[in-house]
Amino acid sequence: MSIKSIVEQRLSTAMIGLGLPTNTSPLVRPSVRPEYGDYQANGVMRAAKLAGENPKSLAEKILAAADLSDLVDFAEVAGPGFINLHLKKVFIAKKLSENDVKKIFKREPKIVVIDYSGPNLAKEMHVGHLRSTIIGDCIARVHEHLGNEVIRQNHMGDWGTQFGMLIAELECHMSSGETAELVLNDLEKFYQRAKARFDSESDFANKARKYVVRLQSGDQHCLRLWRHFIAISVQHNLSIYHRLNVSLKKDHIKAESSYNNKLEELVSRLSLSGIAIDDQGAKVIFLDDLSDKNGQASAMIIRKSDGGYLYATTDLAALEHRAKILRANQILYFIDARQALHMKQVFSAGRLAGLVSDEVSLEHHPFGTMMGKDGKPFKTRTGSTVKLENLIDESIQRAADLVKRKNSNLGENEILEIAKKVGIGAIKYADLSKHRLTDYIFNWDAMLSLNGNTGPYLQYAYTRICSIFKRAEVEMTECSAVVIINNTEEKTLCLKILQFNEVLEQVAEDSLPHLLCSYLHELASAFMSFYEKCPILKSTVLGETHQSRLTLCSKTGETIATGLELLGIEVTEKM
Repeated sequence: MSIKSIVEQRLSTAMIGLGLPTNTSPLVRPSVRPEYGDYQANGVMRAAKLAGENPKSLAEKILAAADLSDLVDFAEVAGPGFINLHLKKVFIAKKLSENDVKKIFKREPKIVVIDYSGPNLAKEMHVGHLRSTIIGDCIARVHEHLGNEVIRQNHMGDWGTQFGMLIAELECHMSSGETAELVLNDLEKFYQRAKARFDSESDFANKARKYVVRLQSGDQHCLRLWRHFIAISVQHNLSIYHRLNVSLKKDHIKAESSYNNKLEELVSRLSLSGIAIDDQGAKVIFLDDLSDKNGQASAMIIRKSDGGYLYATTDLAALEHRAKILRANQILYFIDARQALHMKQVFSAGRLAGLVSDEVSLEHHPFGTMMGKDGKPFKTRTGSTVKLENLIDESIQRAADLVKRKNSNLGENEILEIAKKVGIGAIKYADLSKHRLTDYIFNWDAMLSLNGNTGPYLQYAYTRICSIFKRAEVEMTECSAVVIINNTEEKTLCLKILQFNEVLEQVAEDSLPHLLCSYLHELASAFMSFYEKCPILKSTVLGETHQSRLTLCSKTGETIATGLELLGIEVTEKM
């Protein structure tokens, strides 16, 4: 149990004993300033308001009633009713000796389904796919670390009208004797060529529309050609995931087409129940809970007048599958903010139709946009979309230049391996360290800096810890001595290490990876202060103090490595 949980439990017991409402909480948080103690309880004022008591007087009663003698050196009431807690060094050291950051945090597990990445196929992945992919992956890793069962769902866009024009273009080439593999060697150019013909040639456009109908009707010839596009696209996407150190695998793909055989029955069922009604030949669900300011219900079309199905239909089928077949307790969607209304409609219609029960938590977690220095969505100099493959290549090259400048004694192969970790880590950390909901400016110099809240800074901090153990001629994992806290820097570092799981709980609750990034940066900064003020390897530092400080280094290194792993970033022992 974390320090926060222990303190909250003790204060809550005291509050209940005083007859306060059971729905009040002490709201324990780490103190933002040392003079306010190590932890602070901020919930007394709300409890006092509900109970009709003076906040400061109530805070004093709670302190008198709470059993904190084994936890705190002293506690005080500050301001209008804040409770400041100064923890005992012995208690902190004991908690640290019990702490194992790599161990899965034990609690009653939930089944958490996470929908993320989901690129449209037949095109190369670009920077617009980055945020959903790496934010969703981080949250999946964090939930797993906390003991939940995570089911990843990569809802790839492998179906739709664009495949009609692609099949039409492919047919033209194959009729001249070219093989599908040769034609599809550069999928992006192939798509652009087909799109240009679709927009400019009416005969080609009509042919493409007919292919869509044939494809949706299960025509075997069209399905065979369609599978060419899918196989090549999936292979490309999986290679990007591998390079980005993203945990998505082929088994996690549950694409749009996998729900095709469920759509007709779903629409029929919703029609028979009166949930979906006929409106000008289309099947529509009217959602009163999403009415506009004029009282007009939000309309969600699930089948067009020509009999075609929409993304909404597929998303409802996917929602039912996740709730009833996968038995999710919580379903998280990491999808662009522009889909906010669509997701509200899917959730509302799903509840209304009984596709998902009220006990299942449905959450759409949107995100901002990666911007260029001009404040517009990040593009190449020619104005085209930046491909992820090219972004990764450039980041690795820039990281290699950085590593060469930092350590000229490394061989080329070693430089490349380090550069891959640093370059990929820099891209991911630059994104994940920003609040999920905000736009951010992409800046090579800032993201590859060895100073500040960056991936390379944290990786470099880890290498410094590794160098300590190399000089001490011991393994990091071998250090498990009892920690002795003699000064402020040691205490600050101990407390920061112990807050790791507290932060992860908050990251999982709010789906905000930047909280983990901020924590890791604060941890690394606390370690740097400790390293400067507390000698570790000097000949004058002996016995228990020497072993204690090595253990602190070990705990810090393990926490940084585990935290970066949850972000999907690898550490390196040299840099």
